[in-house]
Amino acid sequence: MRVTERFELKKSFKDVLMAKKPRFGFNGFGEVIYYRTYSRRKPDGSQERWADTVIRVVEGVMSIRKNHYLLQDLEWSDEEWQIFAQRMASSCFDMHWLPPGRGLWIMGTEYIYERGSAALYNCGAVDTSDLVNSADWAMDMLMSGVGVGFNTAWSGTATIPDKSSPHLYIVEDSKEGWVKSVRVLLESYCGNGPFYRFDYSKIRPAGSPIHGFGGTASGPQPLKELHIRLEKIMDSFCKGEIDRTRCIADLFNSIGVCVVAGNVRRSAEIALGSVHDETFLHLKEYSRFPDRRDIGWMSNNSVLLQKREDFDRLPEIAELIRQNGEPGILNLVNVQKYGRFGKEIRDRAWLTNPCGEIALESYELCNLAEIFPTRCESEKEFKDAVEFATFYATTVSLLPTHRSETNAIVARNRRTGVSISGITDWMEKIGIAKMTRVLRDSYREVREVNGRLARDAGIPVSLKVTAVKPSGTISLLAGVSPGMHFPVSRYAVRRLRAGNSQKITKFLVKAGVPHMADEYSENTTVFEFPIKYENPISIERVSAWEQFALLAMLQREWSDNMVSCTISFDEEREGPQVEHMLAMFAPVIKSASMLPRRKKDVYEQMPIEPISKEEYEKRVKSMPKIDWSGFGGSDGAGEGYCSILACNI
Repeated sequence: MRVTERFELKKSFKDVLMAKKPRFGFNGFGEVIYYRTYSRRKPDGSQERWADTVIRVVEGVMSIRKNHYLLQDLEWSDEEWQIFAQRMASSCFDMHWLPPGRGLWIMGTEYIYERGSAALYNCGAVDTSDLVNSADWAMDMLMSGVGVGFNTAWSGTATIPDKSSPHLYIVEDSKEGWVKSVRVLLESYCGNGPFYRFDYSKIRPAGSPIHGFGGTASGPQPLKELHIRLEKIMDSFCKGEIDRTRCIADLFNSIGVCVVAGNVRRSAEIALGSVHDETFLHLKEYSRFPDRRDIGWMSNNSVLLQKREDFDRLPEIAELIRQNGEPGILNLVNVQKYGRFGKEIRDRAWLTNPCGEIALESYELCNLAEIFPTRCESEKEFKDAVEFATFYATTVSLLPTHRSETNAIVARNRRTGVSISGITDWMEKIGIAKMTRVLRDSYREVREVNGRLARDAGIPVSLKVTAVKPSGTISLLAGVSPGMHFPVSRYAVRRLRAGNSQKITKFLVKAGVPHMADEYSENTTVFEFPIKYENPISIERVSAWEQFALLAMLQREWSDNMVSCTISFDEEREGPQVEHMLAMFAPVIKSASMLPRRKKDVYEQMPIEPISKEEYEKRVKSMPKIDWSGFGGSDGAGEGYCSILACNI
């Protein structure tokens, strides 16, 4: 047990919070997202409502801090912290700030108290110089819901093992058992260990409940397919059929596909490679590498810019971006020299998380929290939200993970990512001049709070503290545009996909929510919800140049980590200008990706589809009122903050 102390909010306060009605975003669509993804079964078997989740999260993060203080013989007063925790819970309930999706789903559970903090983290990255250890760590973290970045640094050798008399390895029915099976397989190629065949008889069948972490089991099939893929990849490398870059990327992508196929943990990867590596630059050209089609989608791919000659390749990078929106760029010069642009903070990081808002060292993790300024009705509410989000992000690092190599780096850097979402909504509301000033002042506030909390806890202040993350489903709860992105349209149909066996699917069908069979996936239902953004400026009206300018401003005034942004550009009108955009902005930002807008990208049952104001009003009138009091028996989807879907806004 890693957390033995507990903090509890007073019953009288919890009763008041339970009596309040939450204000979810987008005509209640945010409430659907909440029950689909984050609401868990309580210990008594009943279903969490919003107040229950807020209470679990706040009591959980306060328990972590209390546990740390008492273990270190630091002064702790339940009475004083009770006042703070109640204010924090009220602000969270009103969605002035929120933890990341990982935290909303699993903070305050016995799983965290028993196993440590890994499942609370959003971001991770690993250097592949040691192929076996890095693959072991990556699969472990992916199975905990962490998004993982990896590079193509491995320069070792491998040999095909003797397969004539394989040893038998019985795979244990646990996360650790799955990870260990991958390790022993790779060791047989890279470490001269014996070759194994696997016995999957102990793995629980598909559909069985997973106690502790939550969700249902996938059965052994995804792991079986992973073992087959890994053996084929390593054999191909040893025979010279694929090069080292392909070997690393294929191996890590295959691990990611296995984890996602496990149904419970939706996560993502980013591959980082040299701008001079032709194989890396063309990893997603399936006409060239057709055997990567089933796994290549698992990672976003970005190139590292770290020397003058790397920037000379920008014209070629621009051409690739015009073709398929990849690769993204990571400017390591700025990452390692600056916090906010122009403010020096020396950083050893040389990797990044999948969505590109946190630069990381190898085996490092980072957690985030999110502020929603347009949900705050006063400057005090916003300032309080800054304090609470900083408290949450700073406190998570007090609880160690189950990996010693990670704990050493987290304890040194204490890196956090206090983020802001609904930025373009906020900009339209108060103007960019005022927003710039508030961001600058608020950064100082984050630093002050982080410093005070660090001194009180006897730990170093965080190396870097702020970021802008892409947000995804968390912004849907609050009803704001995600991160720094503009909405696709002010009025839109938002579609939600759910497996036919899920509790939420049967419940929404019975409630009368418009739905249809998924045309692309069997045994899946698509539900439709009309939504309206408060921001009247849609992405179609904003040039790529304006998006880059906003990105640069946020990197200068707010984010001392990075700003996650997918720059959307008009293929015909702005495509020829991509090289000029990169030449102007790549030297002054840290990371970016670009995505062409194409007419052919329109297809049936898109996740979000623009509609007219008249169509929106018509759909709103016909939407049923959902009574959630009858919903139960669900542990949520456990969706990770950092998912491939969230990164490609």
